[in-house]
Amino acid sequence: MKIDIHSHILPKEWPDLKKRYGYGGWVQLDHHCKGQAKMMKDGKVFRVIQENCWDPEVRIKEMDLSGVTVQVLSTVPVMFSYWAKPQDTLDLAQILNNDLAATVKKCPKRFIGLGTLPLQAPDLAVKEMHRCVNELGFPGVQIGSHVNEWDLNAPELYDIYAAAEQLNCCLFVHPWDMQIDGRMSKYWFPWLIGMPTETTIAICSMIMGGIFEKFPKLKVCFAHGGGAFPYTAGRIFHGFNMRPDLCAVDNNVDPRKYLGSFYTDSLVHDRGALRLLTSVIGESRISNSRIQIQASFLSLMENFPRFLKKCVKNSHTLFGLHATVQSTQ
Repeated sequence: MKIDIHSHILPKEWPDLKKRYGYGGWVQLDHHCKGQAKMMKDGKVFRVIQENCWDPEVRIKEMDLSGVTVQVLSTVPVMFSYWAKPQDTLDLAQILNNDLAATVKKCPKRFIGLGTLPLQAPDLAVKEMHRCVNELGFPGVQIGSHVNEWDLNAPELYDIYAAAEQLNCCLFVHPWDMQIDGRMSKYWFPWLIGMPTETTIAICSMIMGGIFEKFPKLKVCFAHGGGAFPYTAGRIFHGFNMRPDLCAVDNNVDPRKYLGSFYTDSLVHDRGALRLLTSVIGESRISNSRIQIQASFLSLMENFPRFLKKCVKNSHTLFGLHATVQSTQ
């Protein structure tokens, strides 16, 4: 049993959003050749994607080749669109969520869906979360590492966290909206450096902002092995104790306490990094993602089979995969 919790998907087509909403900034797909499409943003190529990003049959064939039993699917983060008018973001979220639900319905033994929400409007986000869980059957939603000027400790987001607790809805936190100008404009730095930084800020905001204290039943999983957090955790803990006047202003609980309060995936691209992640976060808080299903990582550690079983169990806890596992073993 191998479960990949970090995998993005898009509809094959969606309406012309600039015409639909009356302003730009949106992503559209240009199917310029067979098996590929350009993600276009205001006339510029954002990324070129392959048909596995919209065709579930192609994706399942690739899953079978890699030995992946179940994938947890979420939208590409650029589609979050928190910058837009709230009603427009809600409309797009429903387009994406409905398409994802249809994909899961076609292949319920292979796919699990995570919805997307208009987080810049918490009242609308809570309503869409209820719809995602109660109508579409999603066990969770994917959210960005920040919402415009709000970090994830913002009081404006409290109602969303309360609803997630009530619904037992997992939050998969993915970095997005990284700095792309100035010193970050070269060498693909926004993705190589900006993403791990964004995730670290998200974790520290939730810890030091007291989110896990206020919402102890909240299930949160951070992408990319928690970004830079595992490597900088010692510095963060030390700084908290040395400068509580700066670090403990919203929550005076030692950050070490929260190491058992959240999950990460295992998408870290390096054996040593996965060892460190396991040491800092703990096996009981790491869930499967693409990196650890590759054969080259099977020799990662002597007790890898036990570690893999732990990861699968964590995925069950996060996304409620018990019934799916029973039907696909």
